[in-house]
Amino acid sequence: MMRVLVVGASGLIGSAVCAGLHERGMEVVRVVRPGSAPSSATAGQTLEVDLRNAGPEAWRPHLPDIDAVVNCAGTLQDGPGEDTEAVHARGPASLFRACEQAGVRRVVHFSAMGVDKAQPSPFSRTKLEGDEALMACDLDWVILRPSVVLGPGAYGASALFRGLAALPWLPLMPNTGLLQVVRLEDVVRTVALFVGPDAPARLALEVAGPEALTFKDVVSTYRRWFGWPAAPVVNVPTPLAGLTYSLSDLAGALGWRPPTRSTAQKEIVRGAVGDARAWIEKTGIEPLALSDALTRTPVSVQERWFAKLYLLKPVIFIVLSLFWIMTGVISLTSGYEIGVDLMERGGAGVLAGPSVIAGALADILIGTAIALRRTSRIGLYGAVALSLFYAVAGTVLLPELWNEPLGPLLKIWPILVLHLAALAILEER
Repeated sequence: MMRVLVVGASGLIGSAVCAGLHERGMEVVRVVRPGSAPSSATAGQTLEVDLRNAGPEAWRPHLPDIDAVVNCAGTLQDGPGEDTEAVHARGPASLFRACEQAGVRRVVHFSAMGVDKAQPSPFSRTKLEGDEALMACDLDWVILRPSVVLGPGAYGASALFRGLAALPWLPLMPNTGLLQVVRLEDVVRTVALFVGPDAPARLALEVAGPEALTFKDVVSTYRRWFGWPAAPVVNVPTPLAGLTYSLSDLAGALGWRPPTRSTAQKEIVRGAVGDARAWIEKTGIEPLALSDALTRTPVSVQERWFAKLYLLKPVIFIVLSLFWIMTGVISLTSGYEIGVDLMERGGAGVLAGPSVIAGALADILIGTAIALRRTSRIGLYGAVALSLFYAVAGTVLLPELWNEPLGPLLKIWPILVLHLAALAILEER
């Protein structure tokens, strides 16, 4: 039985490759970033390795009895915990050297379409550096340069297209190039063919679908798949598009990974089209058009739910974060005297002022925690706990607040439900 080490096994391509190779009778060793190992049981072994810091010596203990390595690791843009140079170039180079030293000849490496022609961003520049590092090795390498990969998993562009399809109108960003989107299933079949020891080697192949589509075409195809009527097109003005990319970069700095960051702005101008003839010739795969591929997959209610929630998710987290932060700021400024008066009415006495300040600081802390991806879950749980505390304390100290016309205690319950909804949709993969 072949043993295949798959790096980047938690991503869209990596997870599908693992499932596809396992289905074909291969033993898969999954490599994921620390802290991202699946909580549920999966077939085969799972290793946690930080590609950014792992030198050849870190890989060698994992390579005995490995017949092939598939590198699916990638990241869109630099940010907290994300380093394009390390993930695309320096880390893979260490992995490739370790393969040479351990005698693992067969390496399949994922790059991106067009990186050999132009490098408008650190993403494409570092992807090309990783390609060049592999081509310099004495290995049986295959470099796959796919176009935008779309599949059942909702990650990155695949999720964005679904989300945009759910809007009542279709916003089009300026300067978007053509896309030869390719099915995830065809990508998995390609990997399964090339991990074999007798497969062709020392190839760099562009992997693309049979048609060049506009951004509008792709979103409209998904919309038809969902069974929704065509949506009116709205051309996003350039200044508003720039603001969207800038706000997405801000979200990236907070640890979130929206697919609309400035790297996407630079890369999408050139689009993702290429010459797939060599890939088709070597594999015998005849790629399906997007519409035909979707027709073969019945749309589910879960798909419709996800599409409608996708762009609502950032709104929920922005609103919750600002709600808590602004509540704290108001309590420390214009609402301070009102807060103190309420506390005194409840019998707090000399602790009225300190209690208002402590509550305000707790609100700001929770809002900040929700805004940061790394602490968002803790912040949401903290918000639930503090909301319940406010409800109980308010009931004990000032039960008449239940009868207030604006319902300050009644409003806690829909707020609680929104926090629970945020917890339910927090995970991205």
